[in-house]
Amino acid sequence: MEALIPVINKLQDVFNTVGADIIQLPQIVVVGTQSSGKSSVLESLVGRDLLPRGTGIVTRRPLILQLVHIDADDRRKTNEENESKKNGRLYRGIDGEEWGKFLHTKNKVYTDFEEIRHEIEAETERISGNNKGISDEPIHLKIFSPHVVNLTLVDLPGITKVPVGDQPKDIEMQIRELILKYISNPNSIILAVTAANTDMATSEALKVAREVDPDGRRTLAVVTKLDLMDAGTDAMDVLMGRVIPVKLGIIGVVNRSQLDINQRKSVADSIRDEYGFLQKKYPSLANRNGTKYLARTLNRLLMHHIRDCLPELKTRINVLAAQYQSLLNGYGEPVDDKSATLLQLITKFAAEYCHTIEGTAKYIETAELCGGARICYIFHETFGRTLESVDPLGGLSTIDVLTAIRNATGPRPALFVPEVSFELLVKRQVKRLEEPSLRCVELVHEEMQRIIQHCSNYSTQELLRFPKLHDAIVEVVTSLLRKRLPVTNEMVHNLVAIELAYINTKHPDFADACGLMNNNIEEQRRNRMRDLPSAVPRDKSLKSPGGQSLSPTEPPPALEGEFYKAGAGGPQSAAAADPAEGGTGNWRGMLRRGEEGAMPYPASPHKGHAVNLLDVPVPVSRKLSAREQRDCEVIERLIKSYFLIVRKNIQDSVPKAVMHFLVNHVKDCLQSELVGQLYKTALLNDLLTESEDMAQRRNEAADMLQALQKASQVIAEIRETHMW
Repeated sequence: MEALIPVINKLQDVFNTVGADIIQLPQIVVVGTQSSGKSSVLESLVGRDLLPRGTGIVTRRPLILQLVHIDADDRRKTNEENESKKNGRLYRGIDGEEWGKFLHTKNKVYTDFEEIRHEIEAETERISGNNKGISDEPIHLKIFSPHVVNLTLVDLPGITKVPVGDQPKDIEMQIRELILKYISNPNSIILAVTAANTDMATSEALKVAREVDPDGRRTLAVVTKLDLMDAGTDAMDVLMGRVIPVKLGIIGVVNRSQLDINQRKSVADSIRDEYGFLQKKYPSLANRNGTKYLARTLNRLLMHHIRDCLPELKTRINVLAAQYQSLLNGYGEPVDDKSATLLQLITKFAAEYCHTIEGTAKYIETAELCGGARICYIFHETFGRTLESVDPLGGLSTIDVLTAIRNATGPRPALFVPEVSFELLVKRQVKRLEEPSLRCVELVHEEMQRIIQHCSNYSTQELLRFPKLHDAIVEVVTSLLRKRLPVTNEMVHNLVAIELAYINTKHPDFADACGLMNNNIEEQRRNRMRDLPSAVPRDKSLKSPGGQSLSPTEPPPALEGEFYKAGAGGPQSAAAADPAEGGTGNWRGMLRRGEEGAMPYPASPHKGHAVNLLDVPVPVSRKLSAREQRDCEVIERLIKSYFLIVRKNIQDSVPKAVMHFLVNHVKDCLQSELVGQLYKTALLNDLLTESEDMAQRRNEAADMLQALQKASQVIAEIRETHMW
């Protein structure tokens, strides 16, 4: 299991090459207040002086420190980790054992740890400035040594409260956000560093650690400066966990003082002195404290943590690899043959456009209706329901019908309902079907516009590589649709005009409706005859030309099949044939009706004076006579019957016209239109110009995909050894 940490180091190297932190790798994050001894703890773990030292804020950028253990007998360095040849000379570290590498200096090997410190200071000032500013851009350093254990540590700026130098006023918040960024990684172990000469209950490191790790399952506490506690006090209760318990434990260490650093006291000597101090002050806890025990504990915790994280890490890497592969496919390969590429893209777009209409597209929309399905919905749901909601007699009152009948008769009273009035009124109603029909064309046109965007977003993502080609294709298709719109509208207008041009009263459906209506009227007539009072003389009937007696309400045989006016032979007609019965055909009947209060027009306001008939207002509404009611009823029934026939024809013919003149025409001509407009030598370079950042994004995606594939191979090799 010792080999797990090098695996993480390899993964870290892989992702460092692409500068990405999309994978949260297991690592140890060192957190503490300013001057609490964080850097001293790290130097003790390395065994070398390599970090900048001083008063105030010294660590101003995150330092990702990878410690790689190598065998003491292996003095030759490989190309990846410990070999670098220049001018035929082999670089060796101090005693030929230790060396370091920075990510930003590529393969340069540092054998002098003093040079490593200077490089850290220079790189920090390059990004953060030469005063006290901080930056969240990390410095990557790898140390190879036979004296270290395999660890990956992150040294962060110390928690501070008051800004100094050119630090911004919100320096405390910046450092806090930087710390939370690293310790929020669920795969990290938090190393909370607290000085022994401060109250453990006021530890800022433990406080911020508990915010992201309330259960303490990945927090280890380190108590520094045990030798600087006040006389008469010790850290026994703190180290035993009696003050603040920490699940992973509390380890005490003794750091070098500033005097020791100034006097060049080595880390090895400091560790020997630390061991002697612990044996003297804390003999019962000496074996569970100190720098060496801290290194072994961190190594053990990190290995177990890596073992627990690897399965999830492998899944995450595989998912990201699939996502970047799909992204790279969307970016496409660099264009070599522009002519073939342009023709291929045009053909693919045209095919996808047609497939979307036909319902055979590769990418099926699940959120809403699209393409041909939406066109079908417009035809049979939207358009069909709209037509069905049109009232055959809508906007047509009884007075309108009666007025049309009277206007069609001219100055002569009519015995029958004039056919002209029926045609006039039914054409008025049929005309109302034109507006919803044209709206149907508009809706289909809008949907075919939406199909363009659908194909661009889901079907032919290659077009996103070439924004000018995409815009040109959209313009050509839009222009084609725009040209077909007036043609389709004209055809739909003609369909309605055709229905208006000839009112076919011999239509089979209309003849059946008229026959049924006449039967109903005849039945009503017979019912009224049975209800007549016995005082009405039955012998007062009209004589037919052949001498046959006819009922006063029965039409002559020669008038059957015409627009028979039932009132022409009704009781009022019988009264008109006999003036003695008080009919309306003479002045006595009019006088009698006036006495009964049913005069159709108001009397003169000035009796005995001449009346100007043009000044007499015609009443807007009045009670219709039986004859007028029957006239209106006949016309309304005929209008409704014929309107339903025309509506059925329009509901069937308009979708067919739209499909033929708009949808199918665009499908058939789209390919040739695109090729004719765009497939030109002069336009190749301009249309196939990629967006400015497309090539860069393609390279970044390719590098990331390669890194993820390498990472997957590394984990697969470990899995083959059954290490978890």
